[in-house]
Amino acid sequence: MQTQVHRFESYFQNAVRSSYEGRLGLDPEISEYVVRMLCEFSEADNLYRLRDGKGRAIEVLADMVAAADPIYGSAPSFIAERSIRRYIGDYALFVAGMCPEAIEIGSNRPTQRPRLSDLVRAGKDSYYIVSQFNVFEYEHEAPLFARLSDGFEQCVLGLAMVRDELWRTMNPPASAK
Repeated sequence: MQTQVHRFESYFQNAVRSSYEGRLGLDPEISEYVVRMLCEFSEADNLYRLRDGKGRAIEVLADMVAAADPIYGSAPSFIAERSIRRYIGDYALFVAGMCPEAIEIGSNRPTQRPRLSDLVRAGKDSYYIVSQFNVFEYEHEAPLFARLSDGFEQCVLGLAMVRDELWRTMNPPASAK
């Protein structure tokens, strides 16, 4: 059976491979993971897919982290915690690298927007937690999440490069048109 290719996959593959592998020297498995994440988040309903008890989208990073806790939060199991933490890692990576306008910069006023340091901490911590699920069906992919945690800042930088490349591709200079 042939898997269906996302309509933006080849577009993202070129940009991610160029930045992640070509410029930063990251491994192809991380590139492929990030391509899949970008495809997933390119669908409008997937960026805020985590829901609260009333079915409303959870849009605040601290609320996402709280929801991942299977003891004090709303995660019904440790397997659910893993899934939510994977989502938080992906969300933090995506926002930090692709959406700098969504990040709070130097404000002393309370805001719902996350700081870059909060995104990095939540992303690294979340991918690390996912990597600790390293038995049974998760054994094979656990090392990938350990690498994502360890290299989170590089992955953010790579996504910023991807963002710039995609922007240039969509907005060529007038002389190139």
